[in-house]
Order: sequence, then C-alpha cells, then structure tokens
Amino acid sequence: MNESKSGALNPIEEFQPDEVEYGRVLFSGECTFMLGAAGLDQIPETELPEIAFAGRSNVGKSSLINALTNRNALARTSHTPGRTQQINFFDLAGRITIGDLPGYGYARAPKDQVAKWTSMVNGYLKGRRQLVRVMLLIDARHGIKDVDRKVMKMLDVAAVSYQVVLTKADKIKEKERTRVVNKTTAELSTHIAAYPFIHLCSSHKGAGIGALRADIRRIAKDSQ
Repeated sequence: MNESKSGALNPIEEFQPDEVEYGRVLFSGECTFMLGAAGLDQIPETELPEIAFAGRSNVGKSSLINALTNRNALARTSHTPGRTQQINFFDLAGRITIGDLPGYGYARAPKDQVAKWTSMVNGYLKGRRQLVRVMLLIDARHGIKDVDRKVMKMLDVAAVSYQVVLTKADKIKEKERTRVVNKTTAELSTHIAAYPFIHLCSSHKGAGIGALRADIRRIAKDSQ
C-alpha cells in the first residue's frame, strides 16, 4: 500500500493523471446493453475481460454504473429494493464486459428469492473464466454488514478476486470516512480473495469516479 504524508498506510490507491484520462476515454466510448440473464443458461459467452458489480439493495450500484459511463439511465435505478433479479450485461467499447449483479440483502425478500439469487450468483462466480474482478459495493455510512460478509465468503470460496468500493461517501463527514476506510481495510486483510486497495466514491458528487475508471481499465488491460 501507499504511504500518506504522515507515514501511515494509505488503503486508497492513487493514479497518475494520464491513467485517469485513459480511464475517462474508455468509459466515454459506446456502452450497450447486451442482455439480462435470469438463469445461468442465459449468460452470454464472450472473450472480453469482465468486471462485475455486486452490492446490497439500495447501495447505489446502478447510480455508480451510470456515473462511470456518464449516462443517466444505462443501469436502471429503483426506489423498490430487490426489484432487479437478473444479471445485466453491458459491452463497453468492445473492450470490457460489465456484469451488474442483482442486489442482495433486502429484508423483505422471500426465502425462495434469496435462495435463487444465491444459487445463480454462486454459479456465475464459480464458472465465469473471464471474470477478472468483482467490485463489491459497500455503503460508506454503514460499513460491512453480515449480509456482505456472506457474499465475501462466497467470493473467497470461489477464489474470485474482489475489491470494495465504498459508496455514498458524500453522505458522511471526513472523520467518519477515515474511520470506515480503516475499519474496512482491516477486515479485508482477513479475506484471501480481497484486493487490498479500496475505492471511496460518490456518484452524486463524482468523487472517486476517475480513479475507479482508471483502475478498471488497468485491471482489464493487465488481464489480456
């Protein structure tokens, strides 16, 4: 990890201006909806490196994808938690496939719906050879919850590299942001598949979006 000016370890990776620009150019390219898979048999076969986005219902996943691609309605946002129950796939400039996983953790979701989500996503994670990273979105106001830990365990078992993105960072003060970043980093150090650097983002303010674009571009480039 990088060291801050105070000498403390910095869990938020920094990117050079040219890396941020390359990321911006990539995400300014055409991004098209491929399909929504309601079952494993519908998942598309591609040769492109794939980045998946996962997170609790209402964590701001659709808003983050829209902010990354600079589009208002690429990924549908909803005020009804747990509404999306399929994996949506997008083609980004013919260079990356984006997988938008259905939100999890909605308290009112029927048990059979939770079981279906778990089965489909687990099968996707275990069998997706081109999946190079899962971006696991965590609400910065609440930090990692038990329902997130279940997904982290699933990713550890599947040996799928994942990276935490703290969303809605604009909703908390700087001191609280520092606390949640440090606490999250400490917990991630105990998980074998977790990537050590995290992202701190605000879809509303645009903070951290450039760095996340740059990181996704680099991950995809390194996997080719």
